[in-house]
Amino acid sequence: MATDLELACWKEHRGQNIAREDEPRSPWERDFARIVHCPAFRRLQSKTQVLGLGDSDFYRTRLTHSMEVAQVSTAITDYLRGLLRKRSTELCNTELPLPPHVISRLLPDPHLISAIGLAHDLGHPPYGHGGEVALNYCMQKYGGFEGNGQTLRILTRLEKYVRGYGLNPTRRLLLGILKYPMPYSKASHPLAKSPTPELPWLIKSSDYKPPKCYLDTERDVVKWILAPFSSADKDKLTHPPVIGEKQIYYHALDTSIMELADDICYSVHDLEDAISLKLVTRENFWPAFRNAGGTTRFLHEIDKKIKSRFDNHEPIRTTLKKLFSPDSCIRKASIGRLIHLCIIHCRIRYNKVFEHPLLSLNAYLEEPFAQLQKKLEKVIVTLVIKSPNVQHLEFKGQRIVIELFKALEIDPERFLPESTLTTYMQATDEESQKRVICDYIAGMTDEYAAKLYERIFCPHRGSVFERL
Repeated sequence: MATDLELACWKEHRGQNIAREDEPRSPWERDFARIVHCPAFRRLQSKTQVLGLGDSDFYRTRLTHSMEVAQVSTAITDYLRGLLRKRSTELCNTELPLPPHVISRLLPDPHLISAIGLAHDLGHPPYGHGGEVALNYCMQKYGGFEGNGQTLRILTRLEKYVRGYGLNPTRRLLLGILKYPMPYSKASHPLAKSPTPELPWLIKSSDYKPPKCYLDTERDVVKWILAPFSSADKDKLTHPPVIGEKQIYYHALDTSIMELADDICYSVHDLEDAISLKLVTRENFWPAFRNAGGTTRFLHEIDKKIKSRFDNHEPIRTTLKKLFSPDSCIRKASIGRLIHLCIIHCRIRYNKVFEHPLLSLNAYLEEPFAQLQKKLEKVIVTLVIKSPNVQHLEFKGQRIVIELFKALEIDPERFLPESTLTTYMQATDEESQKRVICDYIAGMTDEYAAKLYERIFCPHRGSVFERL
């Protein structure tokens, strides 16, 4: 089985692999380098993570968040590999199907998992969730929009490294970023009622929240990614079950590690930003944490778990209290401890649903730390994401994106830049033309979108001498 996994299929590229003379790097190192040097990655420095850009140069952007996800993903992988090396009994709560040394070789290479972490948010448009909802609304009749699906599109089509193949990454990297292996057409819900023609931007965000999926334009790419798996595995992966009203997605091993790191960074690092901005304070944190289920009993469960492994430990309540210390060193140490506790409680789970170990083996965060992460995430949602201040900015971004899309689709020859217009004119049908406009807007930074909007719509702003 290990030999099968080490076959060249996971290092294959869809397009021609351009090998330079005396190339010393592995395929994973080349994947990593291509992502670091691509324009889509650099643009993440000017895309909203949670808090709006321009409030301060301290708060995280999509770029710094992606770098943190890459770092935490690597730390989780290293920790799991260490447990395998020690043949630790803590590794898994069920018997694993393969010996530890084989599973260790299945874990992603450090450059590979770092590349997956860096790439996981490439497809997110300007203005965060507001921009994503706006583009999904604008594209509702033309295949929709979803940020994770756009990531796959950027990596395999839009970036200009190998013509027609984007960055032309390896199969395993693409498998790692495929979080939702279902096409938009099968995952989407019925269209919401259209707004009034006079106010096309006045829409309810929840009506146009995109489903978790990949875009139908990438069906051929996904077929190629999944080619090494058996028909049974492919069928189960692409037809996830629905429990209640929730779609349950299966992930590959690398994806599960990246997803864990993403969740950890979102709930802990974004909490740090919210505390610095005073959106989360000592006074409102504890009621919100208790409402999320952070009871005294729950905190005692965490302390009991930690004490069973370590003789001397700081109570988790003390760590959470230190998040609000006036001493920045104490605050940073508390953030670091929360991240560390999550990393050292990551384990490997065996899912008997799949035959292939890259699908049957997944990383997970054991209890009660998984619940701690979820409760901190709920605090962020309650006190930050749903706060009027953030929602106002999100709505503003939503309007900017919709009005830009409407202007560009009405008169593309007048407003599209030359290179984008060339691609638009080469499109063979209306849906492909709309996708070109969508790709153009999705690739904008927050600042670029705002400046273009002002140039087009604001009478006293914009000049032919001002560069976007």
